[in-house]
Amino acid sequence: MDFVDLGLSPEVLQAVTDAGYTKPTPIQEQAIPVVLTGRDVLGCAQTGTGKTAGFTLPMIDILAAGRAKARMPRSLILEPTRELAAQVANSFETYGKHHKLNMALLIGGESFADQERKLDRGVDVLIATPGRLLDLIERGKILLSDVKILVIDEADRMLDMGFIPDVERIVGFLPKLRQTLFFSATMPPEIRRLADAFLSNPKEISVAPPASPAATVEQALVVVDAMEKREALRRLIRAEQVKNAIIFCNRKRDVDILYKSLVKHGFDAVALHGDMAQAKRTETLERFKAGEARLLVASDVAARGLDIQGLSHVFNFDVPIHAEDYVHRIGRTGRAGQSGKSFTIAAPEDGRAVAAITALIGKEIPLATVEGLTSEALVYDDTRRRRGGRAGSRGSAPHRPAARPARTRRRDEASGQSDEPRRAPPRERAGDRRRPERIHTPRAEPVRMTPEGMARERPANVTPFAEAVERRGGRHHDGREEQQRIVGFGDHLPAFLARPVRLAGG
Repeated sequence: MDFVDLGLSPEVLQAVTDAGYTKPTPIQEQAIPVVLTGRDVLGCAQTGTGKTAGFTLPMIDILAAGRAKARMPRSLILEPTRELAAQVANSFETYGKHHKLNMALLIGGESFADQERKLDRGVDVLIATPGRLLDLIERGKILLSDVKILVIDEADRMLDMGFIPDVERIVGFLPKLRQTLFFSATMPPEIRRLADAFLSNPKEISVAPPASPAATVEQALVVVDAMEKREALRRLIRAEQVKNAIIFCNRKRDVDILYKSLVKHGFDAVALHGDMAQAKRTETLERFKAGEARLLVASDVAARGLDIQGLSHVFNFDVPIHAEDYVHRIGRTGRAGQSGKSFTIAAPEDGRAVAAITALIGKEIPLATVEGLTSEALVYDDTRRRRGGRAGSRGSAPHRPAARPARTRRRDEASGQSDEPRRAPPRERAGDRRRPERIHTPRAEPVRMTPEGMARERPANVTPFAEAVERRGGRHHDGREEQQRIVGFGDHLPAFLARPVRLAGG
């Protein structure tokens, strides 16, 4: 089947041809005709299969007839990250170049004023991240009552990033009568629940088993000691014919550390993570796409939707925390029918995370070795505790008791104490135990009024604490020296309370 058979307009077909595509992917082949009929769609397909064109192409044809009003967009596409939103915006520019559709991109890190000016001119296609869209809604700068088409893309990623409450709130501003297109690479129970709430009699389209990696990606697993992971990565890059590659880390701070390490060893690399300013993120991606840098060290912000033409390799410097992220990471290569390679560098204590990945994809990842480095075996239990005392984190090391400070050691040596643990004193025999003498604790003494003021009386049947101690020779029953009577609150009488009280009329 060709794009001509899908029912698209000549203008869209011309744009597709100009982009160099002739054959639709399976998700495009099944989704485009259904979207053109106006029916809701629930699409589940692995990353890199062309889901973006599966909804952008028919949307351009549907929106071609009509005109947008100021601050009232006609369609809304929600994306979890800025990079995904920018990728979809590029697709609309590519496929909609023969149409006069206005598009606005609402993402964080950009000027509110510029985005508001675009909304004032009227928007046919609004592409946004949930946070920035809610900001503009709360400012009263946008109305969603005229949205005819809603697209929720990468819904499982929305769930992972905690955006689902924001998405539910945004959907509450939309009209009930609309067409909803719901796409996700995986379909966990939470995503299924959302789909049931947002969609009305949808057409379900699934072109591949959920969370299955592309067959065009050659996978490999390398297991080395945690301290040798950087060396293993450098040797793999040198040994492989790496045209360009993305190197994924689990944490943002590790992205910076690994990036600086690669640059120090002479590799042309750039870094990308969510804490960077939007202008810097855009510049970094443009440099990598233009071939100015061969390696991109990134967090999972680059694991979804980024379409880098001809990406030859993906390196997982860290085993993904969520097994689904493995599929998305390696899906950056082997796209559009091209071949690619992925290497996952694991430490022995990453056994559980690797097992979760193999259970998800339904097969084992082939083991590989790095020349000059010793391969290790994976550990699938919690016998190895990692940094911070938490099993399952990177950079693990056996727990060692903290050394005592030098000052403490010198003090112990001066006092003759050794490093041997203290032994408890021998228990006394039952016959040696003596019942201590009962001591009456001090009680509050009653107060009586006298012409000179207030005075305290002590009942005859109360034995003062000091007298009881004096009878025992000033010692406790256990032999310790007894302190004298402790003066506490109540033994001091404020002067104003001791003044005579003059009664009225007296």
